[in-house]
Amino acid sequence: MTNHSDLLIVGAGILGLSHAYAAAKRGLRVHVFERSATPLGASVRNFGQALVTGQPPGTMLELARASREIWADWQQLAGLQLKRNGSFLFARSEAEEQLLEAFCAGRALEHGYRVELLQGAALNDLYGGQFRHHRAALHGLDDQQLYSREAIPQLIDYLRRDLGVQFHFSTLVRDIQPGQLRSTAGNFHAPRIVLCSGHDYQTLLADQIAALQPQICRLQMLRARPEANLNLQHALLTGLSCVHYGAFADLPEAAAVQAQILREAPHLHEHGIHLLISPTPYGELIIGDSHDYGSDPSPFNAEQVDNWLLELAEQTLGCRVRVVERWQGVYGARGPAPFSFLEAAPGVHVALMHTGVGMSVGPAMAEGNIARLLEEA
Repeated sequence: MTNHSDLLIVGAGILGLSHAYAAAKRGLRVHVFERSATPLGASVRNFGQALVTGQPPGTMLELARASREIWADWQQLAGLQLKRNGSFLFARSEAEEQLLEAFCAGRALEHGYRVELLQGAALNDLYGGQFRHHRAALHGLDDQQLYSREAIPQLIDYLRRDLGVQFHFSTLVRDIQPGQLRSTAGNFHAPRIVLCSGHDYQTLLADQIAALQPQICRLQMLRARPEANLNLQHALLTGLSCVHYGAFADLPEAAAVQAQILREAPHLHEHGIHLLISPTPYGELIIGDSHDYGSDPSPFNAEQVDNWLLELAEQTLGCRVRVVERWQGVYGARGPAPFSFLEAAPGVHVALMHTGVGMSVGPAMAEGNIARLLEEA
């Protein structure tokens, strides 16, 4: 079986789908190849948080803002259940509160982050007082959240139905050469091929990818049901995230937060734990996560890490939760930059994320990459 098209994409995660959208809306004939029967990688294992607030000034912030608008388009076009009401980042200590105050008074104003800091009565009124035990809450107004294990299939259906993208699931791509892709579904030809292989660095173009020295990050994730009737409608974070996210981590006030973590909870630093919580459409909460880096993710979870995550979640929420599901998240990490685009051979390109923010910046990354490949810039 031989097929001719304009663009071949390997990988049906958010980066591959974003490339497919950017190309197909320009009228290109696009084929997408995915080795599993449905996407099973980082894009469906994550929190579904598309955050603007956490991105550092510069390229990443610009990409997150542009991606936000693409997500809004997809909400209308693909019928995604997208919450566009922002996130809340809770300050649980004086050091975390001072960091949020400094961010709002400085960087947020300088770079136009749309945020508001809730303290006192405003915090007490949030969710009927459920979070009054915290010192402050940063409302990131531009942040979005979706249930990724449903949203990704919905996006695939839209691309297939309305834009004519052809998908080849349960199809292993064996080899990529300029102008040609060999797979278990046959040979395909196109002048441009884009590999969006996520954390798979060995199956295709291994030598070129190895030069980037990427690693794999393994996460412990939970889905739980709160015992209180929270009716949570926002993504939640805590001051722990401030030492991980570039919008905050290099501020002078972040040093005190990091010192407090090392002094009072060194195990959180050791296991890369910073709490994220996302509501599902069914009243449950996705809770995580830890960060374990290496060339191969261990298949074995530590129960103590789950216990620490649950303890943090219950402290943050102010109620008990009951675990209903556990799994491992995974994503590509620690390359030379937050992401990489490289040309492995004439017309053969690789697009990789090296951080866990593909949902936040991936759509705009792909838009820019397709524009460059088509020499629109």
